[in-house]
Amino acid sequence: MSSGGFHVHGPHDHELEHAAQHEPKGFAGQLAVITAILATVGAFFSYMGGATQASAALYKNDAAIKKTEAANKWNYFQAKSSKQNLAELALDLAASDEQKVKYKDKIARYEKEKNDIKAEAEKLEEESTHFDEQSGEQMHQHHRWAQATTALQVAIALAAIALLTKRRWMEWATLGVGAAGIGVGIAAWLHL
Repeated sequence: MSSGGFHVHGPHDHELEHAAQHEPKGFAGQLAVITAILATVGAFFSYMGGATQASAALYKNDAAIKKTEAANKWNYFQAKSSKQNLAELALDLAASDEQKVKYKDKIARYEKEKNDIKAEAEKLEEESTHFDEQSGEQMHQHHRWAQATTALQVAIALAAIALLTKRRWMEWATLGVGAAGIGVGIAAWLHL
């Protein structure tokens, strides 16, 4: 504006006035707010997806460790069985009663040790199975979080298309896909 009251519009001012007159009420502003909200929620969903994937990997690792420990116990059980079998053979071949008593005691000891080892191995296998199940649950949640994040990313892309094409129905599509993504995120949160 000049000092004499004469007002000069620049090209940018003209475009702003045109957009204000022809653009649906606050269309760009609405899309900006919707996009910001979707991006914020999407960031949270993305974090939760990564966290559940990491938890799934840790549970799977724990399952593998317990499975290895169980295998070691079963090998130890097998070694005790072999020793017991040798003691039983020695019992059959023993000439004196003194030797037979000695081998009977060994057989009884090996049987007790085998039972203890078997119980430990079975407990380790149960723990491994439990960790595997927890890993599976975490991966299911991870997939839900990833689906929710993807839906929000699609909604953000639809918002950009809506802004460029100035189509109201695209804004509604943005809201619909965004709501679906939030719904899937809620399902993930509720472990569904």
